[in-house]
Amino acid sequence: MNLRAVFHLISFLLFFITLGMYASWGVSILYDDPVSVRNGLLYAALLSTLLSALLWVVTRGPTDLSRRDGFGIVTFGWLAVAHMGALPYLLSGDVVDPAAALFEAMSGFTATGATAIPMIDDLHYGVLFWRALTQWFGGMGVIVLAVAILPFLGVGGMQLYRAEFSGPSKDRLTPRIESTAKLLWAVYLLLSVAVILLFRAGGIPWFDSICIGFTTIATGGFATSNQSAAAFTTLYQELVMVTFMILGALHFPLHYRALTGQPLNYFKNPEFRFFMVCWMGFVVVVTFNIWGANFETFSGAFRAALFQCTSIITTSGFVTEDYDQWPAAARFLLLLMMIIGGCAGSTSGGIKAIRVFALIKKGLREVRLFMLPNAVVQVKIGRKTVEHDIVSKITSFFVIFMFIWAIATLLMTFFTPDLHTAFASVLATLGNIGPGFGAVGPMEHYGWIPTPGKVLLTFLMLLGRLELYTVLVLLLPSFWRK
Repeated sequence: MNLRAVFHLISFLLFFITLGMYASWGVSILYDDPVSVRNGLLYAALLSTLLSALLWVVTRGPTDLSRRDGFGIVTFGWLAVAHMGALPYLLSGDVVDPAAALFEAMSGFTATGATAIPMIDDLHYGVLFWRALTQWFGGMGVIVLAVAILPFLGVGGMQLYRAEFSGPSKDRLTPRIESTAKLLWAVYLLLSVAVILLFRAGGIPWFDSICIGFTTIATGGFATSNQSAAAFTTLYQELVMVTFMILGALHFPLHYRALTGQPLNYFKNPEFRFFMVCWMGFVVVVTFNIWGANFETFSGAFRAALFQCTSIITTSGFVTEDYDQWPAAARFLLLLMMIIGGCAGSTSGGIKAIRVFALIKKGLREVRLFMLPNAVVQVKIGRKTVEHDIVSKITSFFVIFMFIWAIATLLMTFFTPDLHTAFASVLATLGNIGPGFGAVGPMEHYGWIPTPGKVLLTFLMLLGRLELYTVLVLLLPSFWRK
């Protein structure tokens, strides 16, 4: 691996993060945060500027990249921005535990939404804005943002796009990857502006509209209050959140094609159809399960199920209800939604709907072959046959995901009061969901977990956001051999 070139490009990623810190400092001044908080945010920005500039200077030179370098830039880049992203929390004084600050920063940049801060209401405006901004950056990916400007540096970006973009689908919108990245960010920016304006039209103050808008389209779930989405109580506000959580969980190239006059592409896409059927099916079943048990009226049950199922399957993690008190069947369905997640090429986490769809198709194929051993049965998604090696990779991904889940759950049992919490904390971070069940449920937080446990969960968030392989490949000795 060309470490000099890798860290030279990482210096540009750190520069992007620094701009966000200066913006947070400006917000802190605008809302008259205490001087210590304002100074802390400014010191974080200045220190980040110095570090990124120093890294840029000492690593200057040719930047020819290989696929192997792409993996390094993505993984080390995410680690670098998370560590630097912890500085505003620490230097502002709003978070005093370094492990908690790193946890919060990684949760932001990976759009996970798990929090180690017990009292969100006590955070100052500049820190709240920084917290939301990390999720907005992480939603589409800091790396994809960098790909959009790499042509100015004379660097091709295909290896980065292949390594970072979520899901098995790598749908180019244009022949040039830089142009594709720019178009995706343009769509992301347009949807961000739209959701912010709709929130403001619904009576939410500008500051909250911007912060919640950032974290809604990023399917991240960071709120500006301990009440999470329950702080916004009107049906209009909930429907806006539901709509944009779903949009954030869909394949982003479909949005671009819809905006350019091809809206029917949504319905032609088999993953979209599968995801929407799953989502609506879960909402209906959960509604009937909690009606009578937790809600007296059908409308109340449907409203709660609609919002909470949407939040979970899109891996947003916003909360309006304590779903830990729902019946066992409803909680099990929420667990399934956490595993499935959103669509490939979206801002969501989870295994991804297309992988689950392919695994179901593969399972049906195996049943038919057991019945008719000599039959020729292919795995098809829509009208297209999925090649055997792709199906094999999807199966391997699922096996590795479950293996990591099992091992990490075992490790977390040493840091949590019960198996239920250990199990849920791993899934909620590895799947980039946020809240889980038990002691890390919708009304709880991760701040009480000991430092080793926080570090493990922080690593799991990175694994989940970069879809396992990008990180795991760096752990192989063969990767480092020339």
